[in-house]
Amino acid sequence: MKETSRREFLKYGAALPIAMHSLDLRGTPKAKPAIPPRRVVFICNSLGFYGPHFFPRERGNLESSDYLKSLTTKEKVTVFQNLFHPGMDTSNHDSEKSFLTGAPYPESPHFNNTVSLDQILAREIGNDTRFPFLSFSVYDRGWGCSWNQRGIAIPPMHDEQKIYDKLFGKEDLTARRKQILDDRRVIRSLYRDMELVRKDGDASHKVDSYRNVIEELEKQTQHEAFWLKTKKPEIRNSLSQDQEFAFSTKVHNLLELSKFALQTDSTRVITLSLDWIYGAIHVPGATGGWHTLSHHGGKKDALKKLACIERDLVKHLDHFLNDLDQIEEGQGTLLDHTTVVIGSNFGDSSKHLCHNLPTIVAGGGYRHQTHTVLENPTPLCNLYMDLLHQHGIDVDSFGSSNKATGLLG
Repeated sequence: MKETSRREFLKYGAALPIAMHSLDLRGTPKAKPAIPPRRVVFICNSLGFYGPHFFPRERGNLESSDYLKSLTTKEKVTVFQNLFHPGMDTSNHDSEKSFLTGAPYPESPHFNNTVSLDQILAREIGNDTRFPFLSFSVYDRGWGCSWNQRGIAIPPMHDEQKIYDKLFGKEDLTARRKQILDDRRVIRSLYRDMELVRKDGDASHKVDSYRNVIEELEKQTQHEAFWLKTKKPEIRNSLSQDQEFAFSTKVHNLLELSKFALQTDSTRVITLSLDWIYGAIHVPGATGGWHTLSHHGGKKDALKKLACIERDLVKHLDHFLNDLDQIEEGQGTLLDHTTVVIGSNFGDSSKHLCHNLPTIVAGGGYRHQTHTVLENPTPLCNLYMDLLHQHGIDVDSFGSSNKATGLLG
């Protein structure tokens, strides 16, 4: 966002509920810990995976899954079966908005989303890094997996080169200092506006909105000013330039950037939205519209092409997990200290069903069960609540959760 529009954006009361970031930054980052920190990555494949090819045919045996039998880190993976998101029966593709929030009925014209899981975790484990969280997506749709505490979409980054430059590129320090000064001027203006609103006896919720935005922007500015004095890590730009399979290349590059960000402790919370795009994509073995093929209606030719796309995605995801597991850190590996959740808002995109969601939890140092079939349909948010507990966040509920399940040990 340009500086002038940023000032106007925050200046007017109508826009106040939409702050620049959602994090409650808690002050100056600390020194790098001696014990490896915990990290979390959420990856949403918004069109899901074809269930008969994804889930193991034999309970507990990943070798019986067409897609997962080739995973190289099977001992550090758990595939969950029989998870669902309540309140999504008529939501269709809008269900993607609720992937990390669990907020029901996202198709409703009066829908208000809630804070996403990654943002809660970022407030707890992200404050000691340059980027408390990172949000990526395949293309520029304007929203992805992350939603702030007011339920407003946090626009993800999608351009691989711009992401690399943001993480590791040379920075225009003069421009950044000017931006921080401008932000501080905005804060002073907001304080004055808040006092006028208070003197006018206007609604208290408006004063609260001002106060929340001011507090948020002050902490964000403090955070940015600290990291302005800290040199960025150096990572060679090894992003693929192969355009024969542009979609496949983009997925690879976004996962590479995620790996680099974790490896350099530039962030500890990442979301990646593999959101479907209009038009045809080209992957090894197939060319076609991903969305169209996912709505296959059982047609063999469509399923064959869809399998090429989904196998290609699994290949990249497996490569990402294996790479993390090859990076030694402390008494284990980077994967051991990183929880990677791979899932979807759809269990069957051909029928727009949000039941039996394909869900993988990898790494994190848990006692993995390889393949867990839940006895009854269970809210995905129960698993999310377990993740919060595992990361020291004591909550009684999250989203559509009805209890902690102890699925992660």
